Amino acid sequence: MKTAALIGLLPLMLGAPALAQTMDHSMMPGMQMPAPTAKPVAKKPPAQKPVVKKKAAPRKAAAPRTTAKPAAGRAMGAMAMPSPASGQVADPHAGHDMSTMAMPAAPTGQDMGAMPMPATSADPHAGHDMAAMPMPGMNTDQAMSSMADMGDIPNTPPPPAPTDHAADNVFDPTGMAKARALLRKEHGGGITSLVMANFAEWAPRSGKDSYRWEGEAWFGGDINRLTLKSEGEGLSGDGLNRAELQALYSRSVGPYFNLQAGVRHDFEPRPSRTYATIGFEGLAPYWFEVSGAAFLSNKGDLSARLEGYYDQRLTQRLIIQPRAELNLAASNDRATGVGSGLSDVELGLRLRYEIRREFAPYVGVTYDRKFGKTADYARTGGEDVEDARVVLGLRAWF
Repeated sequence: MKTAALIGLLPLMLGAPALAQTMDHSMMPGMQMPAPTAKPVAKKPPAQKPVVKKKAAPRKAAAPRTTAKPAAGRAMGAMAMPSPASGQVADPHAGHDMSTMAMPAAPTGQDMGAMPMPATSADPHAGHDMAAMPMPGMNTDQAMSSMADMGDIPNTPPPPAPTDHAADNVFDPTGMAKARALLRKEHGGGITSLVMANFAEWAPRSGKDSYRWEGEAWFGGDINRLTLKSEGEGLSGDGLNRAELQALYSRSVGPYFNLQAGVRHDFEPRPSRTYATIGFEGLAPYWFEVSGAAFLSNKGDLSARLEGYYDQRLTQRLIIQPRAELNLAASNDRATGVGSGLSDVELGLRLRYEIRREFAPYVGVTYDRKFGKTADYARTGGEDVEDARVVLGLRAWF
C-alpha cells in the first residue's frame, strides 16, 4: 500500500513547480508584484505564395472583347496588407504580375466622361477688401485709423537742403564756399563749347570743281547755349552760290532735344535776305540726328527746312552716314530763285574713317534735285536742275 501511494503522488510532486509558475500571486492577500513589462513582438510578414499564371483561353475570332470583372465578394479596400517588420513595409505587389490583372469594368449604364467632377474650392478671399485687413500686431481700431490716414497724405515738398556745413567749423568758411561752388560747376554747372564741321567737301568735275560745307558751334551749359550754324556751296573760280549764317539761342527741353530761336542771314544769292528763325534739333529714337526750322524773311516769305542723318557703324572706326535735307517754301520769290512747295532736296551717302574721333576723312556721293517753280527759275538762269557728284571731305570737331 505504501509503495502504491508513493507511485500515485509522484506525478503531483513533479508538476507542482510548473503549477506554481502559472498561479496568479497578485491576488494573494498582502502581496504586491510588479507588473511585467510587455515587449513588442515583431510580426513576421506572411509567407508569400507563388503566383501561378493561368493560361488565357484562346479567343474566338468572332467573339467580342469583354472586360473581366473582379471576383464577387472581393473588395480591393478589404485586402489585407502585410505588417511592417523591422521598420520596413513589404511591397504588397511583390511577386504579382500586374500586366495580367484585370481592371474592374465600369458600372453598366454609366458614362465615365459624364461623371461629375469634384467642385473646385472657392477663393477664400473672394469679396474681401484685402487693403482694409488689419496688419499683424495691430488692433482693428488702429488698422482702420492708419488706412484712413493713408488717403489723406498731403503732397508736400521735400524739406529744404541744410545750410550748415560741418567743415566750416574746422576750415575757413569762405574757402569752403569757393570749394563747393567749384564742385557744383564741375558736376553739371560748367561752361563748355564745341566747334564742328559736319562736312567740308570738295567735288572734282570735268568743268569746274565745286565745294560745300556745313557746320555749327555752340557755347554754354547743359540748359542754355549760344549756337552758330553755317552752310553753303560754290564753284571754284566763280565764288559762292549760296551762303548763310544763323545765330540762335538754344534751350534744352529734355535729355535729347533743344528748342532754338534767333536770326538767319543769307549772304548769297543776291539780293540777300534776313529771316526770323525758330526750330529744334536733337537725337530721335534709334539714334537719328534730326533738326528742323521755320524761317520768316524780311519780305514776308515763309519757308522751312528739315534735315536728318544717321551714323551706322560698320566697325569701331569705319562709319557710313546717310543724310537728307528738304527745303520748302510757302510762296514764290523770283529774286532768290525759290518757288513755292518743295523747292529742292539734297541726298548724300558718306563713308568716313575716324583716325581719331575728332578727325575723320570720308568719301561719298551726293545727289541734288530742284522741283516746281524752283526748277523753272534754275532753267531760266541756265543752271542745272539736278546734279550728282562724288565727293571727298573731312568731318572734324574740337
